Formats: sequence, C-alpha cells, structure tokens
Amino acid sequence: MLQHGLLRPSFIPPSGPRTLRDLTRSRSTLIEERSRVIARLQKTLEDANIKLASVASDVMGTSAQHMLRALVKGELAPSAMADFARGRMRAKHEQLAQALTGHLQPHHRFLEAPHLAHIESLEEAIDRLSAEIAQRLAPYEAILLRLETIPGIQRRLAEIILAEIGPDMSRFPSAQHLARLRRHVSGQP
Repeated sequence: MLQHGLLRPSFIPPSGPRTLRDLTRSRSTLIEERSRVIARLQKTLEDANIKLASVASDVMGTSAQHMLRALVKGELAPSAMADFARGRMRAKHEQLAQALTGHLQPHHRFLEAPHLAHIESLEEAIDRLSAEIAQRLAPYEAILLRLETIPGIQRRLAEIILAEIGPDMSRFPSAQHLARLRRHVSGQP
C-alpha cells in the first residue's frame, strides 16, 4: 500500500534517537512507579495516624527518610525521630514529634519496609538512567540549553523533547508538521 501511495509515511527516528527515546521513556515509567509507591507508603502512614506529610513538604527528603527508617525500626520515640530534622524542618520540631506520634502496628512496619526499599531501588535506577541519558545527550548540550530557554521547559523535559523528535529538525517542513507528530505521539486527535 505504501508503494502505491495509499499510506502516508510515518516518522521513524534513526536508531540513536530511538535508543535515547527508550531510555527517557523508561525513566519516566520509573518516576511514575516511584510516585505510586510513595503514595502507598503515605497511605500506610495515614492508616497508622502518622501525619508526616502534613509537616514535611517532601516525605522522601533526607530528613523525612531518616525519620521513616527509624519508624520502621521502631527504636526511637517521636521526639527523638524529630531530631533528624534538617534545614527549615528544624523549626518544626514540636509539630514533627506530634505528627510522628501515631499507632504504628507491627503490620504497618512490615508494609513500610519494602516500600522504602522499593523507593530506594527505583531512585538508584532513575539515577543510572539519568546518567546514561546525560552522557548520550552531551553532544547536544547547545540544543538542550536552547530548549531550556522556553518558559516551563527544564532539563528533564528538554531531554525528553530531544529524545522524542531528535536533534535534526530538517525532516519537519514546518512547525505544523512537528505539532502533528506531537499529537500522534501523545495519542491526541
């Protein structure tokens, strides 16, 4: 059908950008999975009446992770765990101690331990993928910096854009052609 002009040719990136696209899509999937595991961890904490998220803006920040590990071990009192606070969280010591006072049962600890381990594993995989992506995109640093000048585009999104469309814009006769590709990639009409 293609030979007779019945099908429009589709955009197929060369193998370099395809590999990069696989890497960025895999990283995005891992980031989404990490978010789901964090949500499950928070749900278990809420079930135990531990309200860490109400005080800590990032429940996976360094201070909060130390507190969560201490919670899972069950060795420290809430006020002692609040001592792990660093930076701006130090001013919230009393609130932290109150937020960490709950009814954490053994089954909650049992559920939390694998969540924390899974999050740590996902973060390591995300870091490895990010390093590989950065290495492969090093020759295109100028393009990445230019993309980052667009309001709302930060490094990670610039990497995804470059991976999805490639560094060579000459295959797109106009901005409209590129916009049509975006609709096809995202599944929009």
